[in-house]
Amino acid sequence: MMTLDKFEEATEAVKKVILRTELVYSDYFSDSTGNKVYLKPENMQFTGAYKVRGAYYKISTLTQEERDRGLITASAGNHAQGVAYAAKLYNAKAIIVMPSTTPLIKVNRTKSYGAEVILYGNVYDEACQHALKLAEEKGYTFIHPFNDEVVSTGQGTIAMEIFKDLPTVDIILAPIGGGGLLAGVATLAKMLNPNVKVIGVEPAGAACMKASLKAGQVVTLPSVDTIADGTAVKTPGDIIFPYVQKYVDDIITIEDKELIVNFLDMIENHKMVVENSGLLTVAALKHLKCKNKKIVSILSGGNMDIITVSSIVQHGLIERGRVFTVSVLLPDRPGELVNVASIIAKAQGNVIRLDHNQFVSINRNSAVELTITMETFGHEHKKQIVQALIENGYTPKILTPSKVY
Repeated sequence: MMTLDKFEEATEAVKKVILRTELVYSDYFSDSTGNKVYLKPENMQFTGAYKVRGAYYKISTLTQEERDRGLITASAGNHAQGVAYAAKLYNAKAIIVMPSTTPLIKVNRTKSYGAEVILYGNVYDEACQHALKLAEEKGYTFIHPFNDEVVSTGQGTIAMEIFKDLPTVDIILAPIGGGGLLAGVATLAKMLNPNVKVIGVEPAGAACMKASLKAGQVVTLPSVDTIADGTAVKTPGDIIFPYVQKYVDDIITIEDKELIVNFLDMIENHKMVVENSGLLTVAALKHLKCKNKKIVSILSGGNMDIITVSSIVQHGLIERGRVFTVSVLLPDRPGELVNVASIIAKAQGNVIRLDHNQFVSINRNSAVELTITMETFGHEHKKQIVQALIENGYTPKILTPSKVY
């Protein structure tokens, strides 16, 4: 059982290995939502995510014999690093089974702590089944990433820190994968203040907890499809599910495109890299129907590979209208390219790429296709540039994002 005594014990235990992530007040999100928004930056945590809390606390409660058998777990990345790091501190062997789709940065960092990594399956659930099979065959001690009351108690230490920093918190937002973080945070939060609201946030493409709560029992989704790889779970934990049923006030689901624009918001306004799963609680802020409340968004992790970062930035700029591409057909005569460039310049568009193709037509009066990618201030500015081209006799065609990059 998760009790107040256990939460206090876990808080003292994890102090030895974690970074105390103090709340960060967000002027940007506070102004845009009408609430007082604080960020709990677990993306700045050792190993880059909150998972080290539950992993370390769980391993600290094991017997020496259990640790000596070797530790095994399955993870999409963050729990893997937590277990690997904690196992290293206890000089225990760690075997981590990760989905084959796990970002390379998470694989390499897990290995850097001395763990053996096995890539198996396409999603967490498949990796977990393989890890359980190996545990049975080899006698390893299995450390579940979320469906374990001890692990969940360790994750719940986040709530202890939140209340110490902000005793009058009204709402806590926690991301959901399998539910371990949410269960621990919600249970402790309600113990400390029954009036605080705890809301879980999960990707719409992997909303296993919402489906389970609706059914009144744990259900398994047929598939998951989300860019939030850390929360791409088909089945929530049955052990921690009753805690979620009892203590969680609501569940919000988030579309992937919302995560993309919030990634830009975090970089531009807080200079922080937060992985897609960690951005769920930030995206949820605009879904809340309240004002003047003190809200804490838990940023669960920040482990992203550079290729993913690059892709999200590009798509985020497109989504915000900060980058767009148009094509126009020009007569094949000198000065037309300069004319178009002049129109864009007067409208304060910044050209970042230009393709000039003279071989799209045999008609000399419209023989050149000019494709221009440019930077703008947003959707309204984008419309102004398009209108300026139209007013000067051109017929601009806005290209879809897939044709831009």
